[in-house]
Formats: sequence, structure tokens, C-alpha cells
Amino acid sequence: MLRPISAMRIEAIDHVQLAMPVGQEHLAPSFFVELLGFVEVPKPSGLAKNGGAWFERGAVKVHLGVESDFRPARKAHPAFLVSGIDDLARLLTNAGWPAAIDNKLPGYKRFYVDDPFGNRLEFMEST
Repeated sequence: MLRPISAMRIEAIDHVQLAMPVGQEHLAPSFFVELLGFVEVPKPSGLAKNGGAWFERGAVKVHLGVESDFRPARKAHPAFLVSGIDDLARLLTNAGWPAAIDNKLPGYKRFYVDDPFGNRLEFMEST
């Protein structure tokens, strides 16, 4: 059986990457910036030619990468820890992004919503 190198530690997740269809970058800012409060950051020049978009809010980073044979992630998803989850659910729903409330995880309020490309996103708050 292989064992991890004892000096190696996984420290954190640097970013989450989600897929998006070719040529749809213009749809991302209205959701990630205007509703979720992320800031769009420029991609490094060597990566910009690939399309997509990068967003950050504090230590949370979301990268959108272009896939020519794009299919939205319906099961796999990132989960964002938030505060003010009820206000966020209302904001998204009122903006046309219905929040699907899920009360199945003890100790958390949470909901799911699709991004502009149909990828599933989870938002959760400790109770």
C-alpha cells in the first residue's frame, strides 16, 4: 500500500473551476459580479487566449473554463459557505435564479442554484 509523503500536506483549495460553453463569457459577470459580489480578474496572458473568465471574492476564486463539448455539471458542484443565506436566496430568486432549498444536512441551511450555464452551485450557512 502506498502512503503519502509525510512532509507533504494539502493546505487549501486555490480555486474551483467550472465549465462554460464557447463564446458565452459575456453571461458570467451579471451573475458572479452583480449578484454574488465577485470581482472579475484578468487571466494571465498565456491563458487568456483559451477564453473563459476568472472571479474572486476574498480568498474564494472561481475560474470558468471553455469546453467545446460543454455539458453543465448537474451533480458535481462547489459549495460556498456564506452568511446571510436567506437574503442571498431571496436576491437570487428575485433576479430570476430560483434557489432550491434543501434541509437535509443537519447543522446547515443550504440551497442550490444554477449558474448561467446550468452548473449546480451550493450555498450553505452553519446554523
